[in-house]
Amino acid sequence: QVQLVESGGGLVQAGGSLRLSCAASRLTFSKYTMGWFRQAPGKEREFVATIRWSSGSTDYADSVKGRFTISRDNAKNTVYLHMNTLKPEDTAVYYCAGALYSTGWSHWGQGTQIIVSS
Repeated sequence: QVQLVESGGGLVQAGGSLRLSCAASRLTFSKYTMGWFRQAPGKEREFVATIRWSSGSTDYADSVKGRFTISRDNAKNTVYLHMNTLKPEDTAVYYCAGALYSTGWSHWGQGTQIIVSS
């Protein structure tokens, strides 16, 4: 059974930085487009960033462009989200997800909480 396990969440002051990790197991990681999503209290889950399996190209939500960077290490089966200049509105549960050959988000992690204090 495929597993995605996020880590690195926590409490941080506005303007600070965090790095999230998502370790994948029981899948051919290099064939998966990986993404990060988040869900704030009372809001729907929203897209944050993605990194494609084939080209390594990336896309970001407008709200995080220039502040967040997604990267992957295929040798470690891990995708990262580097977050800088955090804002209180970044407070949410962050989820990683995987899509085999970019065909749809078929696997999700359990989420990791980030709280940004003002």
